[in-house]
Amino acid sequence: QLVESGGGLVQPGGSLRLSCEASGSTLDVYLIGWFRGAPGKEREGVSCISTSDEMTYYADSVKGRFTISRDNDKNTMYLQMNNLKPEDTDVYYCAADRLHPGTTAQAICDLARVSADTGSWGQGTQVTVSS
Repeated sequence: QLVESGGGLVQPGGSLRLSCEASGSTLDVYLIGWFRGAPGKEREGVSCISTSDEMTYYADSVKGRFTISRDNDKNTMYLQMNNLKPEDTDVYYCAADRLHPGTTAQAICDLARVSADTGSWGQGTQVTVSS
């Protein structure tokens, strides 16, 4: 189970830090990235992190403003969001899955889905950027 926190209302230029904590342990299942999208709609990969070498990927729209990190010992992943813009307003989801070690962070974000057998999504947290 994935539990997200840290969303909220912030003014343009402000910052938020999202957290995603995974409960329970499943062999070789890792927290893999942050995605956003309206409920029931297709999700966009915002930032992802590979399972083998901790390489990261950022969508062009957030590059230089967002930072993803993962603490495997705590089963927790973070997304630090700085200089937020109104277009960042959305529901943000974290995801976990068991992936081939060679899967790149960009591939994780481009795919923007998880396996029905081994993957899971968080419940989503609303981020609203407005003055």
